[in-house]
Amino acid sequence: MAAQGIPTDVPARLDRLPWSAFHRLVVVALGITWILDGLEVTLAGSVAAALQTSPRLHLSAEQVGLTGSAYLAGAVLGALYFGHLTDRLGRKKLFNVTLGVYLLATAATAFSWNFESFLFFRFLTGAGIGGEYSAINSAIQELIPARLRGRTDLAINGSFWLGAAVGAIVSVPLLDPDLFDPDLGWRIAFGSGAVLGLVILYLRQFLPESPRWLMIHGREGEASRVVDEIEARVVASVGGPLPPFKSSLSLGMPHRLTLASVARTLLRAYPGRTALGIVLMASQAFVYNAIFFTYALVLTKFYGVAADRVGLHILPFALGNFLGPVLLGPLFDTLGRKLMIALTYSLAGILLAATGWLFSADLLSAATQTTLWSIVFFFASAAASAAYLTVGESFPLEVRALTIALFYAFGTLLGGVAGPWLFGVLIEGEGRSGIVWGYLLGAALMVVAALVELRLGVRAEGKSLEDVAPPLSSSIG
Repeated sequence: MAAQGIPTDVPARLDRLPWSAFHRLVVVALGITWILDGLEVTLAGSVAAALQTSPRLHLSAEQVGLTGSAYLAGAVLGALYFGHLTDRLGRKKLFNVTLGVYLLATAATAFSWNFESFLFFRFLTGAGIGGEYSAINSAIQELIPARLRGRTDLAINGSFWLGAAVGAIVSVPLLDPDLFDPDLGWRIAFGSGAVLGLVILYLRQFLPESPRWLMIHGREGEASRVVDEIEARVVASVGGPLPPFKSSLSLGMPHRLTLASVARTLLRAYPGRTALGIVLMASQAFVYNAIFFTYALVLTKFYGVAADRVGLHILPFALGNFLGPVLLGPLFDTLGRKLMIALTYSLAGILLAATGWLFSADLLSAATQTTLWSIVFFFASAAASAAYLTVGESFPLEVRALTIALFYAFGTLLGGVAGPWLFGVLIEGEGRSGIVWGYLLGAALMVVAALVELRLGVRAEGKSLEDVAPPLSSSIG
């Protein structure tokens, strides 16, 4: 019963830790998920034109858009399935399983023999990445000290674009017909993701289970021992004593996770945060997935960029997306979540509308289009990363992974799955007037999200996860 008040010092001990080699390992071994996703999405975008000319696949623009939607649909289902298992079975078990699924599926993509097989393997690759999102987001937030959680989470989510940059760089020689056969280069590109996944599987063996997950599942002794080990590693890394801590959290009986309890938590206990999470996730998902999955098609059709040169235009775009969360991230811990989320969403929307108008008026070249997209997504990338931060830290520990999965799923279904297909259809049409309406729709969604943030935003900067949303076991028996 909650009245028994079993005290725990696990959260306080984790939040007072100084930054150390252990935290850097967490960032690298777990944050690599976003690099893998960025690699996958960029390769899919970069090879879009090559897939259309491949003698084996020969996809249409609409089919290219459909494969992007299949990847996202797989990510949605993978997030839901693996997210539920992550809350039940633990963070560590699942972040190894989901990486394994990704690894096998992306390797299989390289051996696709027709449109249907390519579509299926992209779906499975997405399932692995979607499962990673729920397992990894929850684990990272539970291991990073509260005062650094915002900037760290944004930087990790922004590392998606390091993967995008790698994908853009490797796509240039791989898609060069003078170096590789047109049906071979794109296969090597997808196979490269599996090689990177093997390295990460090795690094993850040095990470422990989340002490917070152990704590809320009645394994306080084990959780305390894991924190002991983490503290020893931190002391060895920083070479000094740890700062003092003050614990005030008491837990009751472990909460039994059910769909009914999740629904009660989201709809009854935190309805405002639930509405906010859906709006933030859906708006950024539409903008990103619709534009990025079809960006190569825009370059090739409207600007005459050769298929093997697309990666050169995606590279500066990726750089702007990476720098946004990294440079703006500290402000989310100092100026606060509410102000910065509203600011980044609104600026991204306004700049997106302006860029869309210039595109429709045929006032841009491939270089200026890329430059403007880089500026737009400098802010949009920080906004999107903050959406993941918000849904991860705003709900109780017991349902964190599944909640992340649900918001990712709902947001992607509402704003992401149809986007690539819609833009593929618009690009197939005549002229620029059709596709610009898609850009304006994305801009409107981002501005609306900024207004919702101002109304419903959560001030979580510098607070322990347990202060932002008390564990269910601390208030119910």
